[in-house]
Amino acid sequence: MLERLLNPRTIAVVGASHKPGKVGHEVLRNLINYGFPGKIYPVNPKGGEILGLRVYRSLLEVPDEVDLAVIVVPARIVPSVVEDAGRKGVKALAIITSGFSETGPEGAELERRIVETARRYGMRILGPNIVGIMSTSKRINATFSGLTPYPGSVTIISQSGALLIAMAGRTWIEKVGINDMISIGNMSDITFPDLLQYYYGDESTKVIGLYIEGLKKGREFIEVARRANKPIVALKAGVSRRGALAAASHTGSLAGSAAVYRGAFRQARVVWANDLDDFFDKMLVLSLLRPPENGHVLIITNGGGVGVLSTDEAERQGIELEDPPKDLKEELRKYMPEFGSDKNPVDLTGMATDKEYYGTVSAALSHPWVGALVVLFCETALTSPQKVADAIVRAYDDSGRTKPIVVSFVGGPETMKAADTVKERGIPIYKSPELALRALAGLMEYARILKKGEPEFRPFGDVDRERVRRVLDAARAEGRSFLLEHEAKEVLEAYGVPVARTRVASSPEEAVALARETGLPVVMKIVSPDIVHKSDAGGVFVGVRTEEEVRETFNKIVENAKKYKPDARIVGVTVQELAPQGLEVIVGATRDPQFGPVVAFGLGGVMVEALKDVSFRVAPVTPEDAEEMVREIKARDLLGPFRGQKPRDVGALKEVISRISQLVTDFPEISELDANPVMLYGEGEGLKVVDARIILA
Repeated sequence: MLERLLNPRTIAVVGASHKPGKVGHEVLRNLINYGFPGKIYPVNPKGGEILGLRVYRSLLEVPDEVDLAVIVVPARIVPSVVEDAGRKGVKALAIITSGFSETGPEGAELERRIVETARRYGMRILGPNIVGIMSTSKRINATFSGLTPYPGSVTIISQSGALLIAMAGRTWIEKVGINDMISIGNMSDITFPDLLQYYYGDESTKVIGLYIEGLKKGREFIEVARRANKPIVALKAGVSRRGALAAASHTGSLAGSAAVYRGAFRQARVVWANDLDDFFDKMLVLSLLRPPENGHVLIITNGGGVGVLSTDEAERQGIELEDPPKDLKEELRKYMPEFGSDKNPVDLTGMATDKEYYGTVSAALSHPWVGALVVLFCETALTSPQKVADAIVRAYDDSGRTKPIVVSFVGGPETMKAADTVKERGIPIYKSPELALRALAGLMEYARILKKGEPEFRPFGDVDRERVRRVLDAARAEGRSFLLEHEAKEVLEAYGVPVARTRVASSPEEAVALARETGLPVVMKIVSPDIVHKSDAGGVFVGVRTEEEVRETFNKIVENAKKYKPDARIVGVTVQELAPQGLEVIVGATRDPQFGPVVAFGLGGVMVEALKDVSFRVAPVTPEDAEEMVREIKARDLLGPFRGQKPRDVGALKEVISRISQLVTDFPEISELDANPVMLYGEGEGLKVVDARIILA
């Protein structure tokens, strides 16, 4: 049915108006003026004629089959129109009308009714609350905007109708060529995954751009996006953290919308756009260029300043610049004065003309070391910007256009005019070196996505689900919505996560016996369902060294707890092995409204909420995704050979992240989980969970 929605042979405009300026009139006029090649049927109870077309009083009077009905009648009338459409055998509906779930409960009920009717007849609904559909390849403008996009191969799907119209205008400025622009509105029926699947098979679409405010089917989105056979660029709006303010765990309080969406999009093999400019820049570069075959980026410039700016931005974008090999340097030297630089960036100096640009660009593009090329030009009095532009395009054409190249021209009106000719000839060009590097970073990110492939999660077979079930059921039976620390550790241990050995003593004598078995010194903590923050209650003692100290500490902990909360139920005191000091990290999990269970990683201990240096992925998490999580945090250098220390055991960490992701997937009632701190040791030495918290839904 999506074929008939997005590639219709016949379109009916229900609510076509005789009055210019009315939405129903403008939709009809735009369809006619843009040259839709199929048949158009205006529908209005008054009948008559509009713009030279006969008007039918209802859909049932239309003599032909109707693939797509564009509905622009008031919301209260839409249910009867949908019923008529079903009886007529219409294949798809694009409901421009607003006044549905976006307005409140009454509108939501109206929306539910029209979806129910459409499903009864096998119709699909786009919207409601949309501006419509545009297609440059199929000559469709089924919107109330006369502004249509610059033709090309990008398809944009947007939750915002007004923004979609604005983006249509901007495509002419940015020269981002558009195939289709789809307003998705309330997503009462057709959602992002539905449209993604359709456009995977659309040969006119090379890149898919998504403007997303919220996802109704987050996990389905990830599953569908991971199967993409073309680049997807997504701009996520509404990334506040308000939804996490009431969370009880560290992980829950850190799980802001932006952090979770960014991790989910990486998992889904989607290129993340930071803002609207970045969205257009990345769509442009991905629509025009093929991804680089290697990670070597060479920058050519005629100005030291823009070269430094590009170097700074390359570092911010994670692009490592290396000096070119000796033979390439020798070739580049032919096109610069003695005081030029053959390093990276290559500085041709302000004396460079179009001849020097042609020579260096040609040499770079023909050398196997170069994976991608950045060409920067600052306007000077020595050469014509247009000649430089022509030289760059000619060199790129002569190279066969097999390697990606991004360009930035900085200067006045003459330079900007020359830049436009570069863009019109299919080379992405930007008004600053920073923007050029950001766009290239999107292309390189997509290259990494292709190289990574689509890894599948392989469940661990050595887990003990029954043991976890017993612990959770026992807590529920006592009316608790959280596990005690030793219970949380038992759950983790059942899933193969190394934990500091922890047992509960109910008396000083039992504590001594347990300490003797565990090995002194030990850690001792209060166990009480009524005391969540054990340290605040004076209920934590670290490094208890002798058996006599164990007896004294047991009594002291119980005494402190009773003073802190006289009516607290005291189960006992844990005796825990004192794990060797390591790098403190956190592995946690929480439940996201869109994506379900998500897993977090970051620095642990007291630093986690202070620094908020955390990465997220949707569970279950493959070891490959877990490694990305580890490498994403700003403090990742601490995991390597930092200041003489040996590298940390990232392999063990990846496995634990993956195991915990399986745990929270297998047990949906776990709403939040913190393993914090986790002591991470040197390579080959593993890790150990020192403290843990699990909260049940």
